[in-house]
Amino acid sequence: LIRCRVEYCCPLWNPSRIADIQAIENIQRQFTRRIHGLKNINYWDRLKELKLTSLQRRRERYSIIHTWKILNGVCPNDIGMEFKESARMGLKVTIPHLPKGASAAAKTCYDNSFAVKAGMLWNALPKAVNTQGTLESFKTSLGQFMDTIPDKPPTPGYSAENSNSITEWCNQRGGPQM
Repeated sequence: LIRCRVEYCCPLWNPSRIADIQAIENIQRQFTRRIHGLKNINYWDRLKELKLTSLQRRRERYSIIHTWKILNGVCPNDIGMEFKESARMGLKVTIPHLPKGASAAAKTCYDNSFAVKAGMLWNALPKAVNTQGTLESFKTSLGQFMDTIPDKPPTPGYSAENSNSITEWCNQRGGPQM
């Protein structure tokens, strides 16, 4: 009941500030803490125990799926996303360029735009995932790929290796792997 509300239309409003991610993640963190036997387990371990993904990871998944829908004409490409095919890497999104001399505010808006964030997430996918022809096979492959990536969302009181974005985990590992 609550999760559908915090995920509604999330490719549009997906936050990037750590404080915002923590505030949203806190909803699930507080709820899972109330489950019998899990109160004294840290959030990351509770997610594993319950076979849940963080809300942050779910939002990224929805952005990736929306990008697949744009690529395959299921959703309109009203932002003009461009895709290139590479024999080695599969389908990749061409990230739009930011004009030279853009202000810091413009750079922040650019970095947080769907075209850039979703494009970077899509480009982190291996060829075996980004070339799937049906939505169901794509979701299955995406799920298998995401299962290989740690899910440690920003949590107050814990230090994480990075912001938990799929793009950062893939960059640390040297690119998409499956």
